[in-house]
Amino acid sequence: MRMVDLIEKKRDGHELTSEEIKFIINGYTDGSIPDYQVSALTMAIFFKGMTEKERADLTLAMVESGDQIDLSQIEGIKVDKHSTGGVGDTTTLVLGPLVAALDVPVAKMSGRGLGHTGGTIDKLEAVKGFHVEIENQEFIDLVNKNKIAVIGQSGNLTPADKKLYALRDVTATVDSIPLIASSIMSKKIAAGADAIVLDVKTGAGAFMKTLDDSRELAKAMVGIGKNVGRRTMAVISDMSQPLGFAIGNALEVKEAIDTLKGEGPEDLTELCLTLGSHMVYLAEKASSLAEARTMLEQVIKDGSALNKLKVFLSSQGGDASIVDDPSKMPQAQFTIELEAREDGYVSEIVADEVGTAAMILGAGRATKESVIDLAVGLVLRKKIGDQVKKGDSLVTIYSNFEDVSEVKEKLYENIKISTSKVDAPILIHEEITE
Repeated sequence: MRMVDLIEKKRDGHELTSEEIKFIINGYTDGSIPDYQVSALTMAIFFKGMTEKERADLTLAMVESGDQIDLSQIEGIKVDKHSTGGVGDTTTLVLGPLVAALDVPVAKMSGRGLGHTGGTIDKLEAVKGFHVEIENQEFIDLVNKNKIAVIGQSGNLTPADKKLYALRDVTATVDSIPLIASSIMSKKIAAGADAIVLDVKTGAGAFMKTLDDSRELAKAMVGIGKNVGRRTMAVISDMSQPLGFAIGNALEVKEAIDTLKGEGPEDLTELCLTLGSHMVYLAEKASSLAEARTMLEQVIKDGSALNKLKVFLSSQGGDASIVDDPSKMPQAQFTIELEAREDGYVSEIVADEVGTAAMILGAGRATKESVIDLAVGLVLRKKIGDQVKKGDSLVTIYSNFEDVSEVKEKLYENIKISTSKVDAPILIHEEITE
């Protein structure tokens, strides 16, 4: 088999076989196939696409390129949730304890964030003492005991995907649906889940800006899941404005606590109940989505979801008393209100730019070396469709430096106010099942 022949085959729009795809991924992982040939192939895929079978074969080849997590010792159907990102995306912090309270095992492998705010692990580290450096056996034991644990990503999970992603980044082939879908799904499958619920974002703050692109990506990932024997479904949710109110690590943990108390933002609560219903249904703990939702609402109402959060935090060394007293988490030195300059209605909140404002405060990483300030961030006081009067607070800025003029300017540029009433965006656009 010669790589040049396979590049030519894909260039001319033909389907690659399982053996050919394995040959490419194995050769690229061990260094026997050079970057320039794989660059040519990714560009051919970018223009010619891949069939459903090719996508599944590529995903499995990347899964097999490194370690795979064996969760067979964990009792029950393991359901994982993946979000394609966004701003103020606190869903994992809510969903983990919420579905674990219904005996659905949540064995979560999470990473650190590069972007507006930290990843799930960074956010959890706003809780004093909490750590994810646990051995695999302890991880499995914790999930069996408490139904929930979070571990850091293994160093050698899908090494082919890491190499391929770095290459796509510098060859203008990131925006290829088959390559995005197989990249995401390879990590989820290697992490050992039996079923996968995908939260595919759409809008200004999302990787996929249009509903059509988001739908195509969701269908591609659900198709891969089906083809490799994992029950998979996707929810397409709105990210034209930040989800919830809080953007920042300790601030998002507090918002997750509020949501588990039944006092969280309407949009975050609704999305968590929708995603959670699918997780509970796929785990076969409910016979319908409606029954699953009722069960989730009940564990919020009776306090067992909140109690599960305390158990989860303390089991991994965290100070669970922050659940009752969130002021024990890192606190910003300054709180500054961003006041509306005119009367009207909020017509637009450009999610990714508002996220960048939080990053300027130190809530996220601009580079891998950046150190996150866990205390800082933004809390939105108004969302799209809300009426405002001049002088009302649009955003509370939590900062550890006093001069936030750059942050204010960024926010004023990206929170638009109009004279006529605007409807709030639709939160859940579609649900895609097998």
